[in-house]
Amino acid sequence: MHRSNGRAAGMRGFTLIELSVVVLVITLLLGSLLIPLATQVEQRNVSETQKRLQEVKEALIGYAMANGRFPCPAGTIAGEKGIEKFAAGGSAADGNCSNFFDGYVPGITLGLSNIDGDGFVVDAWGLQQNRVRYAISKTTVGGSTNPFTKTGGMQAAGIANLGQPTINLIFVCAASPGTEIQANCNGAQILASDAVFVVYSLGKNAATSGGTSADEAANLNDDPVFVSRVNSQKDVEFDDLMLWSSRYNIISQLTASGQLP
Repeated sequence: MHRSNGRAAGMRGFTLIELSVVVLVITLLLGSLLIPLATQVEQRNVSETQKRLQEVKEALIGYAMANGRFPCPAGTIAGEKGIEKFAAGGSAADGNCSNFFDGYVPGITLGLSNIDGDGFVVDAWGLQQNRVRYAISKTTVGGSTNPFTKTGGMQAAGIANLGQPTINLIFVCAASPGTEIQANCNGAQILASDAVFVVYSLGKNAATSGGTSADEAANLNDDPVFVSRVNSQKDVEFDDLMLWSSRYNIISQLTASGQLP
């Protein structure tokens, strides 16, 4: 009997060891599967967000082709809705927006889908902090103030002045200019100096860390200088996604629609 009990105990011990090995193998297998799955989800969110940004860009140009002006960005104050917002006393007659460089896409004004309960367009991560942002130039061109958001403002400026390369609009840089308020890329590589508008998502980390790098902070400085670069977390964290439209693209499309000259 004693020998039998010893053999039983030995068998039980061997079974527990086997079970531990099986659990370890399953854990390793699940870990190897979950990492690619998370990567796939992130890539899908990036692709979907890029698609939504393209839809916003096309809607903005379509709005300008129909109305002869771009809408102002929606406001950022809590409780506001996704409609264009003018400054106090402002209107389409003067194009004076309340948030030229730090507003949101006016999803309701543009009649877009993928909006939240307040009418703001959201990216694929879908949270309130992931509302898609929109900035538009207010540079005076050919004596026309707020030419892009004012009714008839682009016509008043004229094609020759709108196409003048010495007139800077919105800058898009490959890195942060290095100080909080800048009028240009300040030595960083210039990707564009003639963007009429930019639309952008704060990316995945808006839903987690909120984005803390200098390059990401440059997109929230309420100035006409923005950063767009390869997404990375290896050196300086950056996962913003951005599209913009140049003056020449706008001139071409508005001329074709009859809004210019």
